[in-house]
Amino acid sequence: MQQRPRLVQQRPLRTSRRTLLTATATAAAAAALGATPAHAQPAHSKDRELRRIIGRMSLEEKVGQVFVSRVYGETATDPAQADIDLNLAQLGVRDAAELIAKYHVGGIIYFGWAHNVREPHQIAGLSNGIQKAALRQDSPIPLLISTDQEHGIVCRVGKPATLMPGAMALGANGSRSDARRAARIAGRELAALGIRQNYAPVADVNVNPGNIVIGVRSFGADPEAVARMVAAQVDGYQSADIAATSKHFPGHGDTEDDSHYSLPYIHHTREEFERLDLPPFKAAIRAGIDSIMTAHIVVPALDPAEDPATLSRPIMTGVLREQLGYDGVVVTDSLGMEGVRTKYGDDRVPVLALKAGVDQLLNPPSLEVAWNAVLAAVRSGELTEERLDESILRVLRLKAKLGLFRDPYTTDRDVDRTVGIPEHLRAAEQIADETTTLLVNTGKLLPLSRSSTPNVLVLGVDPASPSGTTGPPTTVFTKALTELGFTASTLPTGTAPTAAKIDEAVAAVAGKDVAVVLTSNVSATSTQRTLVSRLAATGVPVVTVSVNRPYDVARLPEPKAVLAAYSWTDTELRAAARVIAGKADPVGRLPVPVQRADDPATTLYPIGYGLSY
Repeated sequence: MQQRPRLVQQRPLRTSRRTLLTATATAAAAAALGATPAHAQPAHSKDRELRRIIGRMSLEEKVGQVFVSRVYGETATDPAQADIDLNLAQLGVRDAAELIAKYHVGGIIYFGWAHNVREPHQIAGLSNGIQKAALRQDSPIPLLISTDQEHGIVCRVGKPATLMPGAMALGANGSRSDARRAARIAGRELAALGIRQNYAPVADVNVNPGNIVIGVRSFGADPEAVARMVAAQVDGYQSADIAATSKHFPGHGDTEDDSHYSLPYIHHTREEFERLDLPPFKAAIRAGIDSIMTAHIVVPALDPAEDPATLSRPIMTGVLREQLGYDGVVVTDSLGMEGVRTKYGDDRVPVLALKAGVDQLLNPPSLEVAWNAVLAAVRSGELTEERLDESILRVLRLKAKLGLFRDPYTTDRDVDRTVGIPEHLRAAEQIADETTTLLVNTGKLLPLSRSSTPNVLVLGVDPASPSGTTGPPTTVFTKALTELGFTASTLPTGTAPTAAKIDEAVAAVAGKDVAVVLTSNVSATSTQRTLVSRLAATGVPVVTVSVNRPYDVARLPEPKAVLAAYSWTDTELRAAARVIAGKADPVGRLPVPVQRADDPATTLYPIGYGLSY
């Protein structure tokens, strides 16, 4: 059994909620929703109270409510000097408390690179500090704290929090109950950290194997199967009092360009859009999704003006609001991404997004420029104050639904009894055991035997941990095999092994019984292919484990056995090791088809393919 990592407390949080709920916070809660629990009030009654809050806000406070900003630092009021310097340079403030006081932002997003997520007690302390700063304002409104905790290859909060298999791994599992359970556990842990809006699940249908930005972040290539998994995860997250966010509307699954760096085009017809891209979003809406994130993509069939979807009124209002009837919160993808900045300047993007129909403006590159642009647009009449009020009402409704007006805080007890507890860690391992897919098993090489093939060399790629707390993958895999009774050693060779490194690998495999090679996104010219070929030529059996997209098998030169793990985080790597060792059966099935590398029109392995022992 895996032992729970010890949680190190950085600063005292041992106050009760009664102490944390200051007089100001209590007054805010009473003003917002009265003494009656929010769920017991009729919707029109809650809206009446929320509209009164909006009516008391200044225009500057209203503008702030539609922004969700990054901020650097581990604490709300006393960050490290390096973080103060970054905040001053990028945001014009020293810390989160000053950011809230100056811009009245409605939300803050956490990132690892912003030094927000070092360890659980620190994260909870930061969240409490942010809420205290928010409730000291003239209009004391709690903040909606968010992050990207998709699990798999996109994960902001790392160990000792529980890390679940990612979306495509869950798609290979195929169990809606497991998808729901994974989301519920993840949601409970985020809520204990004070994070109440999660930018997950991904609702994009990965119909393009060349999609480098979505890939294994998607549940798969079958729209109906993806829809079922999305709905299950929406239910799981929101049953844990977390606002789920399906993304990226109207669907980022058929692109080969990355919207972080360019503006992708989707050339689906309207019929193809409704058949391929729309089902998961419709399922999310039917499941009561709290928020939907936009995509910085162009879909000419939906908007002939070829504006990015984030800025497109025909898409955001015409399709999402009117056709689909969605009246929840719409949040942009990060406004710092190149895809949304290609056509318009940073001062126009936030205004056009609001005019298109969005409610939350996420992470603009310059908060000062964006905030002042929206303020000026309202003052000039380009944006009406009534339009601004519509978005603020949606945001406040969500905050009220999550109970933030009643109690926005968390405590050490919440952290200790929820985050990374043995029950959650066991569930992650159990779910992961149902995900690994066996694609090739020549001569029934697998499972390996500790008696006949005890000596294993683990080679291959070591991508950086998405959370900064797991890996490196070859070391994790070697340790897992060692714990399972094998004599395993490690030789990292990288994503582009050099001729010298390949020679070293060939020399190192001499005398071994098996070589296990971790691969990632093997291309036609990748030297990972050369590595596998040279190892196979030694006569030592080669097992490859794809730790990213499962398409590597189409480009590998006849290894003896091939598995797809769908991610390189510890949870999925240990599960693949258990399959190799025969401690778990390979029950995962491909959620995407794999085409022949030399003939993409021919399917090598269809959706649903997978071998068993």
